[in-house]
Amino acid sequence: MSRESEADPSGEDVLPGALPGALPGALPGTLPEALRAELVAFRRDMHMHPELGNQEFRTTAAIKARLEQAGLKPRVLAVGTGLICDIGTVGGGGAAGAGADGVPVLAMRADIDALPIPDTKTECAYRSTVPDRAHACGHDVHTTVVLGAGLVLAELHRQGRLPRPVRLIFQPAEEVLPGGAADAIEGGALDGVGRIIAVHCDPRVDAGRVGLREGAITSACDRLEISLDGPGGHTARPHLTTDLVTAVARVVTDVPALVGRRVDTRAGLAVTWGRIESGHAPNVIPQHAELSGTVRCLDIEAWRQAPDIVVAAIDEVANLHRAKSEINYVRGVPPVVNDGEVAGLLRDAMVARRGETAVESTEQSLGGEDFSWYLERVPGAMARLGVRPPGERTVRDLHQGDFDADESAITVGVELFTAAALLDAATRVH
Repeated sequence: MSRESEADPSGEDVLPGALPGALPGALPGTLPEALRAELVAFRRDMHMHPELGNQEFRTTAAIKARLEQAGLKPRVLAVGTGLICDIGTVGGGGAAGAGADGVPVLAMRADIDALPIPDTKTECAYRSTVPDRAHACGHDVHTTVVLGAGLVLAELHRQGRLPRPVRLIFQPAEEVLPGGAADAIEGGALDGVGRIIAVHCDPRVDAGRVGLREGAITSACDRLEISLDGPGGHTARPHLTTDLVTAVARVVTDVPALVGRRVDTRAGLAVTWGRIESGHAPNVIPQHAELSGTVRCLDIEAWRQAPDIVVAAIDEVANLHRAKSEINYVRGVPPVVNDGEVAGLLRDAMVARRGETAVESTEQSLGGEDFSWYLERVPGAMARLGVRPPGERTVRDLHQGDFDADESAITVGVELFTAAALLDAATRVH
């Protein structure tokens, strides 16, 4: 049975049931209608002007201007894009950068970059205006959610109703391996932070709901770039050459099979190709070939072994066909592993806002996310934010040019994060 929020005369949500250590009475931080409309407009403007990783200058400037308008003091990262903004006084506690009570603060992270693909939506007033650039992964929604939560929490702070400081992190270059998280961390994003939360759009989940999971929620993701070389020749005499096209074909088919037999199959270590280039004429065996792809893994221990396993398999197959191989194995990101307590905080926050039925279990995906680098240092959790219009059967998947989001998800994300900040302050003492 759903435990929906009830409204008190002040227009604030009343906690639906007894949450451990919950704030007494009403839970503030719902989204006013005027701000709701402003945030939708902000997201659409960002959607129309997508910027690739480490090039998000317009986006950074827009976020900075709106935060400053709210009386905050955001700080742009040294790389020139992305920013950090504290709400409330941070730095007066016993722990470096902690809140005034000495308790490390809660951070909220958003990624601000877009993808190098065309926006293929045909009937959309806010489709991308930049050729071959699109917010096809929902980063515009993530950014708007954290911005909106920051504006709501800043107003609560002004009213003296924010118990503990909160940090906003707007991170660049999530789509650029190994991710812009390293630049944010180097810039002090985690100084004094005790917990960190994030959302990621999920087109398989209805708007108004979130998916949660304890433990690993994404996979590790690395990138492979391979060159194969050998003496070419005429297709009439392949025995006098290195038949490079055949060698590439065998690498494509045999390497994933070999890799899959050299680790526990439950680790989910998988090699998948995305690009092959070789040859120019039908009767000429080429001298050079290139292929690239990704290595994904569900298990962090298998991920640590993956480079040696994958490189050995490529060399074996290439040598069998007398091809010289050059391998560039680009280390990417480990799995995002949700901390149980922080995942519980997000669950309690969502229940407080929308009731029990607004939370569903989610599975571990093979997608990669550099939010994992934050979780290597502090406990945290990522929720899957539903963006599918309820009742719609077609799934517009991530990283596709026709991806879009039900914009009611912005309100859900803002109110989830504001509730998480208030419940965290009410329940955590260390």
